[in-house]
Amino acid sequence: TSSRTWSSGLTFILAAVGAAVGLGNIWKFPYVAGVSGGGAFVLIYLVCVVAVAIPILVAELLIGRCGKGSPPVAMRRVAESSGRSSGWSIVGYMGMIVGYLIATYYSVIAGWTLIYIGKAANGFDGASAAEVAGQFDELLADPTTMTIWHTVFMLLALFIVGRGLRGGIERVVKMLMPALFVMMLVMIGYSAVAGDFGAGLSFLFSFDFSKLSGATVLNAIGQAFFSISVAMGLMMVYGAYVPKDVSLTRSAMIIALADTLIALLAGLMIFPIVFANGLDPADGPGLIFKTLPTAFVTMPGGTVFGALFFLLLAFAAVTSIIAIIEPIVAYAEDRWHMSRKLGCAVFGTIGWAIGVLSVLSFNLWSDVAPLGMFDVFAGKTFFDLIDYFTANIMMP
Repeated sequence: TSSRTWSSGLTFILAAVGAAVGLGNIWKFPYVAGVSGGGAFVLIYLVCVVAVAIPILVAELLIGRCGKGSPPVAMRRVAESSGRSSGWSIVGYMGMIVGYLIATYYSVIAGWTLIYIGKAANGFDGASAAEVAGQFDELLADPTTMTIWHTVFMLLALFIVGRGLRGGIERVVKMLMPALFVMMLVMIGYSAVAGDFGAGLSFLFSFDFSKLSGATVLNAIGQAFFSISVAMGLMMVYGAYVPKDVSLTRSAMIIALADTLIALLAGLMIFPIVFANGLDPADGPGLIFKTLPTAFVTMPGGTVFGALFFLLLAFAAVTSIIAIIEPIVAYAEDRWHMSRKLGCAVFGTIGWAIGVLSVLSFNLWSDVAPLGMFDVFAGKTFFDLIDYFTANIMMP
């Protein structure tokens, strides 16, 4: 039906870029690039994108377009029409389940960004730079607050997906993606004025070939997969909705380039602030919720731009999570003929409940290791396990 196709090639590209650009992309890519040789890493990353990620992206889009359905259904149809085993649908199931599992904890982390919009706008309640980092630890120790905001974010995502392709996902990406880009440019302007722009530039783009190794190349391949969001079923389902006259190869190249551009812009937004305040760029996930807030507290205009920064992160999170929930909802429509709203209600509730396990992993159940009887999983919480299985086993 026409309601299950994108209204245009451009809308599809906006939605796919929105899916690819998420929370991880905004802190992880610039950080990995910086510690892995700057420009030299970016160069290898671009080669990986062109040689590895784009061909896989084209393949996923094409399987979606030819199979016209959710990932398991599309994989099965394409395999059967090629005279191959219907067992190939397992690949589709795996992608779909990976995306779904990631959505359960993504919603928890996205909830933090919502909390931080308010915190930053309030100037972190007049806390000193030293106290601001402590506010994040307080948040992690508070399962109630985390659950409330995980719930708010999950409901928001399900509301959008439940409205359908054109009424929900399209409408949101058409609004949020241009807004995201404009906010980024404003933040980069702020970084250039209030931060150390030279240091940020040289961290990202100076060519340090001495830092390149076999591990770096593997990192670059992993980052290319992660960044362009292949192996999560979502590009298959987005491909199923692409109009016939749109070139998938050209679209894939635009998606990959736009995604890389936004990741580099994120670096120009974050690192000048990091270096101007003598902070550590290698702080990983803590960079966003601990390191940067300490800077926003002391910088001129920090309350306004701090709030803007977390709003931007929340936008990136919304456009990603609706994409990773879509495959399982489409599957519920294909397989069990559920209405879209019922599919959202059923899988949203299960996903929400799994998300609560991740919430508890940071506090009340931080010492619960469900698979602790196996050495390889010793000390891994529910959250660690979901992260480990999706990132290290199922996606590859």
